[in-house]
Amino acid sequence: MSAARVFVARLAGCSVFDPAGDKVGRVRDLLVVYRNKQPPRVVGLIVEVPGRRHVFLSIGRVTSFGSGQVITTGLINLRRFEQRGGEVRVIAEVLGREVTFVDKSGRATIEDVAIEESGPGEWAVSELFVRRPKTSASPFAKGQTAFAKWTDVREQSTGEAQAATQLLATYEDLLPADLANALLDLPEQRMLEVAEELSDERLADVLEEMPESEQVDILNQLDDDRAADVLDQMQPDDAADLIAQLSAERGEALLDLMQPEEADDVRMLLLYAPDTAGGLMTTEPIIVSADTTVAEGLALIRRHELAPALGAAVCVTLPPYEPPTGRFLGMVHFQRMLRYPPMERLGTLLDQRLEPVKASASAAEVARNLASYNLVSLPVVDDNHRLVGVVTIDDVLDYLLPDDWRSHDDDDEPVSPDTSGPDRSDTDTSTIPVIAHAGRRPVSAPERTDNGTSL
Repeated sequence: MSAARVFVARLAGCSVFDPAGDKVGRVRDLLVVYRNKQPPRVVGLIVEVPGRRHVFLSIGRVTSFGSGQVITTGLINLRRFEQRGGEVRVIAEVLGREVTFVDKSGRATIEDVAIEESGPGEWAVSELFVRRPKTSASPFAKGQTAFAKWTDVREQSTGEAQAATQLLATYEDLLPADLANALLDLPEQRMLEVAEELSDERLADVLEEMPESEQVDILNQLDDDRAADVLDQMQPDDAADLIAQLSAERGEALLDLMQPEEADDVRMLLLYAPDTAGGLMTTEPIIVSADTTVAEGLALIRRHELAPALGAAVCVTLPPYEPPTGRFLGMVHFQRMLRYPPMERLGTLLDQRLEPVKASASAAEVARNLASYNLVSLPVVDDNHRLVGVVTIDDVLDYLLPDDWRSHDDDDEPVSPDTSGPDRSDTDTSTIPVIAHAGRRPVSAPERTDNGTSL
């Protein structure tokens, strides 16, 4: 091994390579099992491979740690990892735990965990990097740090929520969809603890990427004021879908606590059936007047917080310019704006071929129109031809895909980049390049190989 001692928090996000130097994924966590009188034994790594799939990589198949990378011996099985009883994730479940020193010198919080090789292909926890409580009243003060042997401390079991600060630091660079997947992989209680620590905006983005059942579970753990603040940050259509899953009493209570403008949009969306254009649409498209210039239109779609599908086109209407607007005049796609001088009026650039759909139109009709005309968004109008919103391609995909599409596995076949040379055997497990195994049958945890057999 290239490193005698490895700190787990620094492993998070490290690239995993095969012997030929091809990247196969990124480290997301390290898996250990506890032992009675000895430090926890390392079982393997949880690796994220393309497709945001988490797989298991046995520690015995890791040949090198170092320089921000992990080198393995070869083959990766893409079957999704599932945590078994007795297994503990270090980053997700250990960092942030409170411990008490055996010598009665006080308490501390685990900020990092060091592992060391105890034998060929065998690793165990060697030290903990901990921080004691701060002794100063200053808001900028921090407690002293120290290294402690595993045998020098005892974990607390008071039932208090585990701090999620260190875990969130490892998740800081994840996109909302990736963070949602990471949270869904955590034990339920830990997922709720981490969700509590997220900012309102970050939690709103994550909830939009989660299945409805988990959305409801998390929202039910929040007090009404915090839940309303999070709903304010969500897209109105996503907030409406979530509120529709709650009891009528709590849904109305949250709407009363939301910002009036946001609550009005959500109430309007709740009037439509979920399988109609009105039920699928968002009420926050870019709406401008016919006198708006190309330069002004491009400035509006350039905003960082705007979703790409909503920035693909602007809607032109008569006043007022908030849904339901004045009469809908048409749409101007951003590519068309790029072909004209900055001072050209958008009213002269309308796409006359594009017909909006009624709010009562079926989801199937919306999907056909998007596919037929190669669109990423489609305007929705009421019976008076007033713009009430737009349906984007991701809204339709969310509706058409099965409920479990976020976690559904269609491809469990292993990917074998034949990098082991002429001596590789498909039957002798001692010479097979690594199988990052997830189909492990429940054998005793302390002695386990990555192919699910007992030693």
